[in-house]
Amino acid sequence: MSTENEGTAVPADHPAAPSTPTTPPTPPAPPTAPPASAPTPAAADAPTAAQPPTAAQPPAPEAAPAPAPDAAHAAHTPAHAHTPAHAPAPESAASTPAPAAAGGGWPPPPPTVPAWGAPLPPAAPEAPRRRTGGLVAAVLVAALVAGGIGGGIGYWAAQRGDDGVSSTTVSSGEAPASFKREPGTVAAVAATALPSVVTIQAKSGGSQGEGEGGTGTGFVYDQEGHIVTNNHVVASAADGGTLSVTFPDGKSYDAEVVGRAEGYDVAVLKLTNAPKGLKPLPLGDSDKVAVGDSTIAIGAPFGLSNTVTTGIISAKNRPVASGDGSGGSNSYMSALQTDASINPGNSGGPLLDASGAVIGINSAIQSTGSGFGQSQAGSIGLGFAIPVNQAKNVAQQLIRTGKPVYPVIGATVNMQEQGEGATIASQGSGGTPSVTPDGPAAKAGLKAGDVITGFGGHQIDSGPSLISEIWTHKPGDQVKITYERDGKTSTATVTLGERTGDS
Repeated sequence: MSTENEGTAVPADHPAAPSTPTTPPTPPAPPTAPPASAPTPAAADAPTAAQPPTAAQPPAPEAAPAPAPDAAHAAHTPAHAHTPAHAPAPESAASTPAPAAAGGGWPPPPPTVPAWGAPLPPAAPEAPRRRTGGLVAAVLVAALVAGGIGGGIGYWAAQRGDDGVSSTTVSSGEAPASFKREPGTVAAVAATALPSVVTIQAKSGGSQGEGEGGTGTGFVYDQEGHIVTNNHVVASAADGGTLSVTFPDGKSYDAEVVGRAEGYDVAVLKLTNAPKGLKPLPLGDSDKVAVGDSTIAIGAPFGLSNTVTTGIISAKNRPVASGDGSGGSNSYMSALQTDASINPGNSGGPLLDASGAVIGINSAIQSTGSGFGQSQAGSIGLGFAIPVNQAKNVAQQLIRTGKPVYPVIGATVNMQEQGEGATIASQGSGGTPSVTPDGPAAKAGLKAGDVITGFGGHQIDSGPSLISEIWTHKPGDQVKITYERDGKTSTATVTLGERTGDS
């Protein structure tokens, strides 16, 4: 706000005022401090210290630049008034106001100001310091108050159709009544898939029924209430523990394990009282996935249910061991690699393509300072999912029999060496032959010491990568093998055998 022309302004359409104010012939009076002019409406809403400065007290530099002498005089003189620069008025004009015109008409009495060139009245010693401080405070407060007042006045004027006020803001009421996401967008895919993704709470059977457990994810497999997830999500509750499944709408159901495959890291649950109207997620074809395809991962990372992240397929056929790769109870997969953010708690959740079809089950992450598998470390953009074609075969087998079936070649390979292929060990566990007599490998002519470098057209660089590739097939499949013996490369065809259950 401006501090100029704080007195009564002269209407533009009124006849011109006299060129100089009338000076009545009255005797001189002792100089007095000029009264403060009346506050404007804006100043009335500010503290008293915000009163505009009079001619006797010029504005502080913070409020406005110091005007030239003629301009300062004009600021306190009615419009159209003019006083010669070298014609000072009598000293009595500084203290005695001019009488109003007859009948109280125009012009009104001019503001009380000292005569041009006359000395200013003396002021109290401390008054200027207090006045200056008050003016600075008034400017700051006025700036803050103006924001609120201005907004209120703008709204008031707009409500009344004031032509001088317009608004450039758009309220939410002016947005479209219904906003639909186009099919194929992440928001559309997530909205369709989320109702079929569940959060799983697993608790082991402790001595008091409150054992340890964890949180994972799963998805609706069929309308009968089967839920597909990872084995490691439910393993702690598989023997005497409890499982609960919570849908995005907040409804929870008890569940039980139908079957689990430790080697594949796949498990199937069933809701004990499955609700009607379950919508299974559509299953895609992981063999047709290409590097660069868009991916959407849904899960409960660190317990945060219904979390959606996006990325791409970074690579295919990544040999991944869910443990340290030393054998025993480890899980192996020829995984889909994705940079979609995956963290502990995402395990068992679906990895979707751009159409919303399941192409994998999120199972493992690579994290700094640890090997493959689950870790409390965060995602670094290296996530791995079990291809859905493999997971589907395992799930169907578990639903039918409750037990997994694994394809095998009937040979024990070294699980420690990498980079040279998968070497058939000199002997099996417990001193048994490394190549099972009359087994698939033996029938194909393989022997201890042979190094398998290719399987089904995929390069093999270690024992875990061989197992990962074998488990992408079914028992009875015929697969071409490339191997080295005594420095020579040979090929053979192996008809895969089978092993039932985890051992």
